[in-house]
Amino acid sequence: MTDDPDGVLVRRGVVIPARELHWRFSRSSGPGGQGVNTTDSRVELSFDVANSPSLPDDVRDRALRNLTLVDGVLTIAAGDSRSQLRNRESARERLAQALREATKAPPPTRRPTKPTKGSQRRRLDQKTRRGSVKRLRGRGGWDTPE
Repeated sequence: MTDDPDGVLVRRGVVIPARELHWRFSRSSGPGGQGVNTTDSRVELSFDVANSPSLPDDVRDRALRNLTLVDGVLTIAAGDSRSQLRNRESARERLAQALREATKAPPPTRRPTKPTKGSQRRRLDQKTRRGSVKRLRGRGGWDTPE
């Protein structure tokens, strides 16, 4: 798969090496008691999608089209856990998931089909029956001559 254990596997054949990931750490506002005030457990992971040499051109184009980026950079923040290590793992996985979703191939185009002769006949028969019911509701009724 990859020689870089800290890299992010997006999909088969697409791996983002660790040297292209930029980490920032800050104090989190989540759980942790007094430890929150002293440890930098919140993580921001940034990846420059627009200038990454590790993304193939078609994958990069889909990512740029489908992701909300600031100057071509995707930033993921994680501060849910008390542990910086768990927040780093969470951010790495969320980055991979966001790139997977944004770069998946578009679904195949639908081939237009015609309705079958039988379905056309059933539709027209139903319209005829419905029209006759509505006609009977009008002036007259069942046994009133027109």
